[in-house]
Amino acid sequence: MIWLPDYHMHTPLCRHATGEPIEYAARAVAVGLTEIGFTDHSPMARDDFDNWRMRADQLDEYVEKVRRAQREFPQLTIRLGLEVDYLPGHESWIRDLAARHSWDYFIGSVHYVSDSWDVDNPAKLSEWKSRNPFEVWSAYFDRLTMAAESGLFEIIGHADLPKKFGIYPKEDCTPIFRRFIDAAAKHDVAIELNTAGLRKDCREIYPSPALLQLAYEAGVKITFASDAHAAAEVGLNFTEALALARRIGYTHTCRFAGRKRDIVPLPS
Repeated sequence: MIWLPDYHMHTPLCRHATGEPIEYAARAVAVGLTEIGFTDHSPMARDDFDNWRMRADQLDEYVEKVRRAQREFPQLTIRLGLEVDYLPGHESWIRDLAARHSWDYFIGSVHYVSDSWDVDNPAKLSEWKSRNPFEVWSAYFDRLTMAAESGLFEIIGHADLPKKFGIYPKEDCTPIFRRFIDAAAKHDVAIELNTAGLRKDCREIYPSPALLQLAYEAGVKITFASDAHAAAEVGLNFTEALALARRIGYTHTCRFAGRKRDIVPLPS
């Protein structure tokens, strides 16, 4: 197995993943990883905001699940993080979450283009039928740019998530991509190569090679992510992700601890 930290994985607390952190850790050891990070979907200020994240009163339980995995697998570096939805106006809630535990990093993700539509939700796929794809992608990247500018995150997650169902605008998206990439570069935020896209209708790593090329040219750093929702997905398709990174020109990736970043070479 190619050594790379897998910095994006979930737990059953999000209500759409299976397997406890100790099972993910065991899988990581089995496939030869030496570092992983848990980033389950953070709670919202309102527990009824949606049905695919932990409740606020489960945050401590989540942390203890990860701490248990750290204790039981001392040979494996296990980082504690969160995947946090960025919504305009929710910045104070994110800062509150950040103060509650000793996190290693936050992944900032955009799923919602409005308070009621999470564009990657299969239960709301019909919403796309009445929408202009370019307007949806533009709204999404506007929020992703704000997330990069916010200073709240070390990593931006699955940067072109709206492609999940294979729905693409006819228009050239380069200008909206570039605004986001320029913000990520200016605020020194990394983006992840997320292999979960290979398991979706788009059959492509997040982000696309075109978007990743812009990131490379702007000096934006990268991390690697399986976005595992089951233990068997830990480190999945990292060979392809590493090949993509190298093809674009990347030679280094990031490691995080205590919300501080180190830059390390990609494996040879």
